[in-house]
Amino acid sequence: MIGHVRVSTEEQADSRAGLQAQRAAILAEAERRGWRHVEIIEDAGYSGKDLKRPGIVEALEALHRRDASTLVVAKLDRLSRSMLDFSELMTRATREHWALVALDLGVDTTTPSGEMMANVLATFAQFERRLIGQRTRDALAARRAAGVVLGRRRSMPEEVLARIVAERAAGRSTPAIAAGLNADGVPTAHGGRQWYASTVAKALRGATSRGAGE
Repeated sequence: MIGHVRVSTEEQADSRAGLQAQRAAILAEAERRGWRHVEIIEDAGYSGKDLKRPGIVEALEALHRRDASTLVVAKLDRLSRSMLDFSELMTRATREHWALVALDLGVDTTTPSGEMMANVLATFAQFERRLIGQRTRDALAARRAAGVVLGRRRSMPEEVLARIVAERAAGRSTPAIAAGLNADGVPTAHGGRQWYASTVAKALRGATSRGAGE
């Protein structure tokens, strides 16, 4: 079996007590079950927001090669804080025929009750995925209603940028420039209908940085 332990940068800064506690829990479970070949892989100083960490990548590659048949963590959040990542791991474990054990929540895909708990968590992951999808659709609908043209990012036409720069050089304020653009029906760089002082200021900053780059 392979054990995986993790602490974040902040936790590691205090001490290695967190890693040691996780190791102790995994080794105790290995002894209880009679697992003889135990390897513990560490991710010290990494966030649990995703699985892009060298330790867990190494562990998953070993499981894929069948160097081990079980992945054990002391706490599920040490593996990942994302239910979506956990759901994907469950799918991968099933596909590649290895077991996943999280000691704190009773997840153990080698037993019926542990597999049931894993499926409950996977259901929550699916719920989370659908909520994210709904929030994305709602946000896109709101942007369309505001007149924003979605899709490939547009760039501001040179003549519009030149107008903004010229009017600012002539002493007009950013709110006055925005009001003039709105009055003339000039779309923003992203296809929106409304100019604001902040939009004009951003365009001016872009023009300044562009001039410096040239």
